[in-house]
Amino acid sequence: MSSPSSVRTASHAPRIAAVQMASGIDIPTNLREAEVLIGRAAAQGAKLVALPEYFAIMGMSDRDKVAVRETPGQGPIQDFLATTARRYGVWLIGGTVPLWCEQPDLVKNSCLVYDDRGNQVARYDKIHLFGFQMGQESYRESATISPGDSVVVFDSPFGRIGLAVCYDLRFPELFRHMPEVDLLVVPAAFTETTGRAHWETLLRARAIENLAYVLASAQGGHHQNGRETHGNSMIIDPWGQVLDRLDRGSGVVVAAIDRDYQATLRQSLPALAHRVL
Repeated sequence: MSSPSSVRTASHAPRIAAVQMASGIDIPTNLREAEVLIGRAAAQGAKLVALPEYFAIMGMSDRDKVAVRETPGQGPIQDFLATTARRYGVWLIGGTVPLWCEQPDLVKNSCLVYDDRGNQVARYDKIHLFGFQMGQESYRESATISPGDSVVVFDSPFGRIGLAVCYDLRFPELFRHMPEVDLLVVPAAFTETTGRAHWETLLRARAIENLAYVLASAQGGHHQNGRETHGNSMIIDPWGQVLDRLDRGSGVVVAAIDRDYQATLRQSLPALAHRVL
């Protein structure tokens, strides 16, 4: 099998993009930056754009996102996503948005998908909640987030897409519960500590074992709350090769996805059909 570097991408292959940010505490400021970056991706020909986890707010306290949670279907963050998708004519995957849940002190950490007309077409609530304690670093998402319980895939002009968020990446069984998908989208806010050790390895593993493209949009830099995130937003092909990457700071990564090439790989290495368990 030829390596991806020796395969010419089809001219008709659609382009997809991951937006990387280092979001702060002010929602309007974050949304303005997100729109600039979405516009930059669209100008490079991207028709599908993914924002990172917590793109709209990285508060001084974890409880800040609870204070700004929105009712599904209404609120400034959701309005921004719908309007921006329509304005730039792109399918927009809104990282995560803090949405209402029954517990008054918690939120759903929800990945929302809008088509190029601004219609919401999918919602995934993060299932696996991050917990980490090492030295001075301590995180416990379960203190402010209510977990989801449903695997989400949806059909699009770019193929069948599966959604996961950040810590979900460590649980390959989640991806095995997805009907055969063409593209995995993973918004994230990996810490620098865990990201440096595992982020790229996990992303490439999910691409290889599912023979799928992976679009990973990350937070990347130092935040006002003192947190440091790993960045390294990237697009990976089904052979596990990184097509584009941004290590730190705000920006976009853009690459074409070639469904014909993916089909050839799956025919040559039919691992998905060979699954036994």
